[in-house]
Amino acid sequence: MLNDKLSLTGALTISVNGEVVRDIDNLVVTTGKTLVATMLQGGSPTPITHMGVGTGAVAAAIANTALGNEVDRNAVSPSGGAASGAIVTYTGTWAPGDGTGALTEAGLFTASSGGVMLCRTVFPVVNKGADDTVTIVWAVTIS
Repeated sequence: MLNDKLSLTGALTISVNGEVVRDIDNLVVTTGKTLVATMLQGGSPTPITHMGVGTGAVAAAIANTALGNEVDRNAVSPSGGAASGAIVTYTGTWAPGDGTGALTEAGLFTASSGGVMLCRTVFPVVNKGADDTVTIVWAVTIS
């Protein structure tokens, strides 16, 4: 008997001023799984175009559709992500003065506001000062 499973997982690396400060796994939420299923069924593709950061501390849950307390959301580079085999990578950057605060959560979205959330993670505080640059590289793997 054949037993094959399709799995969607993600992990991200957070850097402050070029120094890696966190490596974290994420949770692919129900809305994200539905988004992928819609694409597999031939539905209109709605790519992931934005990454949000926030200060919410409530654990990520499968039913999440938004961050707990979103502080800022920026476009990912490249728009829609960069595919290599079964891995799609998204990069979000917060320049000095943008998204400043004690960041504790992040998510991937299909729009600059609202939209569909693909995944969410909560992590120990990453302090982003007004003069800091924070970069998040998020890899979503289909296995």
